[in-house]
Amino acid sequence: METVEVRFFAAARAAAKTDQIYLDAATLQEILTTCIANFPELGRVIPQCSFLVDGVANHDRGMMINYGSQIDVLPKFAGG
Repeated sequence: METVEVRFFAAARAAAKTDQIYLDAATLQEILTTCIANFPELGRVIPQCSFLVDGVANHDRGMMINYGSQIDVLPKFAGG
């Protein structure tokens, strides 16, 4: 597999108007920048999101995301 799967949830899904896309491997920041370029409404949601890479929380946007990986874009959820 030569792509990365990006899955959108809740408000991110609504902003992207899709639940998943496939992009070339790159750093997490480059992938997020591409997502915003393709779906401008994500620009208001992404800053409030957390990210899972292959099921593990990731806070390093400079991390290289490997081919075949899966990124989950998770907006903050309501509640305490």
